[in-house]
Amino acid sequence: MNEANIDKIQFKLMLDQLNKNEKIQHKFHELESKILSILNFQDFFEILLTEMGKIFNVPYVWLSVIKNSSLANLINPLIDSKIIIEKTNFISRSEFDDIFGNISTPHLFNKALEPYAVFLPRDKKYHTGSMAIAPVQIDGEIVGSLNQWDQTATRFEPGIDTSSLEQLMIKVSLCLSNVAAHEKLKYFAYHDPLTGLLNRRAFETVLNREFSRSKRHSNNLSLVFLDLDKFKRINDQYGHDAGDDTLVYVAETLQSIIREEDIVARFAGDEFVIILPETKADKSETLMKRVQVYLDSHPLNHNGANISISLSYGITSTQDMEINSSAVLLKKADEKLYFEKEKKAGHFL
Repeated sequence: MNEANIDKIQFKLMLDQLNKNEKIQHKFHELESKILSILNFQDFFEILLTEMGKIFNVPYVWLSVIKNSSLANLINPLIDSKIIIEKTNFISRSEFDDIFGNISTPHLFNKALEPYAVFLPRDKKYHTGSMAIAPVQIDGEIVGSLNQWDQTATRFEPGIDTSSLEQLMIKVSLCLSNVAAHEKLKYFAYHDPLTGLLNRRAFETVLNREFSRSKRHSNNLSLVFLDLDKFKRINDQYGHDAGDDTLVYVAETLQSIIREEDIVARFAGDEFVIILPETKADKSETLMKRVQVYLDSHPLNHNGANISISLSYGITSTQDMEINSSAVLLKKADEKLYFEKEKKAGHFL
C-alpha cells in the first residue's frame, strides 16, 4: 500500500472519529438541554435517569445516594416516584470512600464487577459487562454517583475518553445545587426552620382544607391549640439555646405520638397546633393527656440539667354546632387555651 493510500485511510479514520465525537457531543447537548432549566427535584432526576438511557442507548442508568448526605435528605421524600425508587440505591459514606475516596472523576470498569455490587439496586445483579460510575456533587460535597451499565465489555472500557461525561457531571452537579437551593426555599416557605414542622402559613391552608373535607363528608374534626407553661422561665434560667431545644423536643414528642393522618404545626413562639381529622374532642383530650404523661416522665436533658415541660391546651371540634368556619374553630381553640392559662395562673398564685 502506497503512502497516498495510507494517508487517505488515516484521513478517513480521523473524519470517522470526528463524526463520532460530534454525534456524542450532540447527545450530551441534548441531555443537558433537558435538565438545565428544571427546578423541581423529582422532575430533574426522573428526566435525567430516563433520558440518559434513551439518548445514549444505555440498558440501565441509576443513582447511588450516600446515606445522610444532602442528596439523601432531598430524595427521601420522593417515595411516590416509581422511577426514582426503581433506579436508586443507598450506600454508606464508608462504602463509597473505600472504593473512590475523594476522587470526583468518572470510573470505568469491565472486569471483576463484584466489588461494585454495593452500587447496584437491590434487585439488580450485574457481574459481567461494563460499568461507568460518575460521582455527583452538591456544593462541592460528593453525595453519590450517576451509574451506567452495558452488557458489552467494551462500552465502558477503562482507558476510553471520559471528558464529555466529566463535563456532563459538572453540569449535573451545578443543576443539582440550583435545584437543591430552590427546593430549600420552597421548603422553608411552608416549614418552621427550627422544628421542621409546618409553619403558620401552611397550617392555615391545611386547616381550611381539612375543615372543608369534614363538612363535605360529615366527619368530626378536632383542633388542639397548645403552648408551653413558663417558657420564659426556661429561657431565663437555662438560656435561649435551651429554649430552642425545648421547642424542638416538644415538636418531636408531638410528632411521635400523633397518628400519621394528624398534622402538627408551629403556630408562633412556643405555640403549637394539632389538626386531628375524624376525631372527637374527648379523643383529642386523651391524646393530650398521653403527651403530658410522656413529658412528665421524660424531661428534656440539656447540658446535664433536666428541664420539666408542662403544656396548656385548648380543644375545639366541629361537634360544636356554632363552629361554621375554620377561622372560628381556631379562634375557639385559642380562647380555650387562654382560659386554661388563666385558670392555672390563678391556681398557682
